[in-house]
Amino acid sequence: MSLIITGNADPREAQAYVDYLQEKYNRKLDKLDIQIDGEFVDLNYKFSPVSFERIRRITGYLVGTMDHWNDAKSAEERDRVKHAVCSAGMEEMEPLEKIS
Repeated sequence: MSLIITGNADPREAQAYVDYLQEKYNRKLDKLDIQIDGEFVDLNYKFSPVSFERIRRITGYLVGTMDHWNDAKSAEERDRVKHAVCSAGMEEMEPLEKIS
């Protein structure tokens, strides 16, 4: 995907902003809108999406998937007790007693 630059900056100045943002955030830009108003510059930008792999802690190991586990480790994961997550809100909690 190519970078889309809009706004009222000259090409050299626009490239300087592109280089600055990509170096600062260590990510590739998708879109950049530059609006120059006297001494003020508004930069509206969007970065390219970053691939994400979920990592979980299962039976003491940090794993992304269980594809490479042997039968014994897969059975251990299948037989483990899975705990529910409580979704109690703050309004449901009892206030703590004040200690003097």
